[in-house]
Amino acid sequence: MTRPCSAVDAFDLPEWLGVDPVTWSAAGPMHHGIVPGVLRSDTAGVEMPCDLMAGDVAYPVAVVDEDSRIQIHQAWRHGQVHILHRDDRLTLGAPGTDFNAPRVLDVVGRLAKAVGAPPDHFAVRLRVARDGSGWDRGGAG
Repeated sequence: MTRPCSAVDAFDLPEWLGVDPVTWSAAGPMHHGIVPGVLRSDTAGVEMPCDLMAGDVAYPVAVVDEDSRIQIHQAWRHGQVHILHRDDRLTLGAPGTDFNAPRVLDVVGRLAKAVGAPPDHFAVRLRVARDGSGWDRGGAG
């Protein structure tokens, strides 16, 4: 069974996301379509959990319900990212079943656009997987 999620309006996000330099960091490897992560203000040092979600993951269970999956695809088609709460965590939904480095940059860049920040105010920090798995194989380690 999929976990409940709800759409988030970018205007309801903390103001620092739109004004401070911000870094999104992967906090662990992708598991069942979710890459756990954190957004951090490089100025104020405040943080908030922010995961990436591959909206088309369907095995062993669908990561989102069909309506949310459709909203993810519609937002993406219009150059946006679908922002939602899942398990009380901010989550950025993108079509597909995995995340490679260019896709992560695209997702975070679309978040910058959603909060009205210049894209160069956002940075991405990734870790190289220790077990040799890469982004293309679903690892975000």
